[in-house]
Amino acid sequence: MNVHLYTLSTCPHCDKAKRFFVERAIPFESIDYDLADAGTQARIQAEMEEAGSAGFPFARIGRDSVEGFAPERYSELLGG
Repeated sequence: MNVHLYTLSTCPHCDKAKRFFVERAIPFESIDYDLADAGTQARIQAEMEEAGSAGFPFARIGRDSVEGFAPERYSELLGG
């Protein structure tokens, strides 16, 4: 299952989200929104708006999305 994580480089909850996936050896792609180029930021913003989300971290797990640090929801979507 594909996991994409959009974060802010200065966000402690974003660091916790990254650590969640790393500690469980779950492969994921991570982009720091605030450090990305304008085109990438526009793509992430459009994806978040489509999902009705405005906060970070923002995770896309398969076809589902999760706003904020929500380890229980991450586990549920990952099947465990």
